[in-house]
Amino acid sequence: MKRNLFLTSAVILLPVFAGMALWGRLPERVPTHFNFQGVADGWSGKPFAVFGLPLFLLAVHFLCVFGVSHDPKAGNVSGKMRALVLWICPGVSLFVAAMIYPSALGYPVNARVFAMLLTGAVFVVVGNYLPKCRQNYTVGIKLPWTLHDEENWNRTHRLAGPLWVAGGFLMILNAFLPFNPAYVFAGVLILGVGVPVVYSAALYVMKHRRVS
Repeated sequence: MKRNLFLTSAVILLPVFAGMALWGRLPERVPTHFNFQGVADGWSGKPFAVFGLPLFLLAVHFLCVFGVSHDPKAGNVSGKMRALVLWICPGVSLFVAAMIYPSALGYPVNARVFAMLLTGAVFVVVGNYLPKCRQNYTVGIKLPWTLHDEENWNRTHRLAGPLWVAGGFLMILNAFLPFNPAYVFAGVLILGVGVPVVYSAALYVMKHRRVS
């Protein structure tokens, strides 16, 4: 675990070294935010872009690892799910660097396509693991009734998994289609999160009606 944490932390910080190598060529204001159409609409100072963003992601990374490691049901988090948690922030860090540095240097960057591909890929990978995810307090659809009812947890995640995979492929497909990414992303969230939550709540209500 410590070795993997060191490796993933080093990957997160790679953009710092890239930014230092490009320091003299980077403008004082660097694009650090892109709208759903992939157009830069927010800028930050060069020090924040080069050092601040990777360090922020490193802090989030440590927080995620701490949460998984100290979960009261940590034994239920599989090795593959732990690996997924370990590599999300490094992937985001490299993605952010691939967006902001070329854009700052004047190269055309289609942030919309890359964002759809990355987000879609994450949904597909997570969706594949959700049906196998056992009860825990860190990863999964954590609701009062899923956390206190193993059957509810399992049935909810068996439903959520295919929905996340379908939503992920939809986002990947939309990287090459003209549909508004904001609407597609909202629809995928409703599909992948809203539907399982409603389904889980319905299971809870039906079970307690039978009991009463």
